[in-house]
Amino acid sequence: MEIDVDALLAALPSRISEIPARIAARDPQHIVLIEDGRRLSAAQLVQAIDDTARQLANLGVRGGDRVMIVSENCIAQVVLMFATAKLDAWCLLTNARLSASEVDAIRDHAKPRVVAFTVGASKDAASHADRLHAVSTADAWRFIVDESVSPEPVESDPACQCAALIYTTGTTGAPKGVMLSHRNVLFIAAMSSTLRRVTPDDVVYAVLPITHIYGLASVCLGSLYAGATLRLAPRFAPDAVRRALAEENVSIFQGVPAMHAKLVEQVQASGTPWRAPALRFAYSGGSPLDAALKARVESLYEVPLHNGYGMTESSPTISQTMLDAPREDCSAGDPIPGIELRFVTLDGVDAAPGEVGELWVRGPNVMLGYYRNEAQTRATVTEDGWLRTGDLARQAADGALYIVGRNKELIIRSGFNVYPAEVENVLNSHPDVLQSAVIGRAVEGNEEVIAFVELVPSVHALPDDIVEWCEARLAPYKRPAEIRVLAALPAASTGKVLKHKLRDEL
Repeated sequence: MEIDVDALLAALPSRISEIPARIAARDPQHIVLIEDGRRLSAAQLVQAIDDTARQLANLGVRGGDRVMIVSENCIAQVVLMFATAKLDAWCLLTNARLSASEVDAIRDHAKPRVVAFTVGASKDAASHADRLHAVSTADAWRFIVDESVSPEPVESDPACQCAALIYTTGTTGAPKGVMLSHRNVLFIAAMSSTLRRVTPDDVVYAVLPITHIYGLASVCLGSLYAGATLRLAPRFAPDAVRRALAEENVSIFQGVPAMHAKLVEQVQASGTPWRAPALRFAYSGGSPLDAALKARVESLYEVPLHNGYGMTESSPTISQTMLDAPREDCSAGDPIPGIELRFVTLDGVDAAPGEVGELWVRGPNVMLGYYRNEAQTRATVTEDGWLRTGDLARQAADGALYIVGRNKELIIRSGFNVYPAEVENVLNSHPDVLQSAVIGRAVEGNEEVIAFVELVPSVHALPDDIVEWCEARLAPYKRPAEIRVLAALPAASTGKVLKHKLRDEL
């Protein structure tokens, strides 16, 4: 699809808070948000945002303040987000399923003026509200106020003004506050909806957490930018997704590989007939997709499973497979229009065409930086705007991007490079493995390959043939020295496996 990037950028609104008003101007009665039995039209959304912005202003929120929204996907969360942006404050979106210590650490670092808890839609948000003695409102949220904090400067340029502050789970376990501008997230929202050809007729199943950049920019803002309807779901439940696809005219379903795997397993295990009459677009992102899962999903969904790649620091999309050109392999697709890529070797020089190197990205999607961490920002974004992703990748002759692993996750076994994703793909292709994660373990003078697997629910012990399965498909130096079975791999709310927690198991 040919996209005029300059025209797309020129057409962007200056703030994310302008999106609802644009929808209402076209069709005020169009339903934009659905949360179980509740429906909100564009006009009602605009009114709710105005009312909530006044409430926040009365609590002292002004431009440059941080408003921390502790929530799961719900109407109140979306309204609070837009109301915060309307005041030129920063939306600090925080998943209510985080522990008390995690929520408190983010709050202590970001110093929000207001913390809002969407207690009406999240029992975990209610627990945090109770713990912190939050004050009730007449609405579906409670709050606490810190009058001692200071606002940040307000920038008139949407490329410089922070819209969202997203704390990443990271691969190290140390969260960092990623500052994303209005232009960052609006560029991805517009690009994502254009590439998916989203229209007001689409119903998008929004179960990816809006507190995560994938759920925020691509699913939430991207869908609303095009005027589509968001069917909000606070948590992933396979049977709920199946019913929504069968009964609620859902046309777009985006998830991480683990979600698709568990949905396929639930349908097959229950023997429930599959119906998805309106589904036209299914997408996987957030972690690597393997060929066996892709085949199982496409067989059930009867539409291509598109794939992509991105990260919080790039708002998030860097590449995706194209609507008119779905791929048979598990490539992360083509770079989205408007960005540049480089592949840099460990020696700091550009890799030869087709060779593996650390992926660097430059474009309108690259973050402003890490909040209150200039040293980490300088280490991650070069002076001329290149984002060092930390991911190892290569680009094929046809332009397709292949992610082979994290720079820091590379395992060097007997002098050979072992990319965890390659081993994980082999393990995941075994019919009894739901998902896997591979890490390195240091031994004297070497590293070993250690695999953790989560089995399908009907299998209760490690199948004897998994070792043989690996022997037939992997070179000796790539084979796991040990395979451990876990009831469930540790994961973030998005489904992304947290490998730093697996290292604690060693």
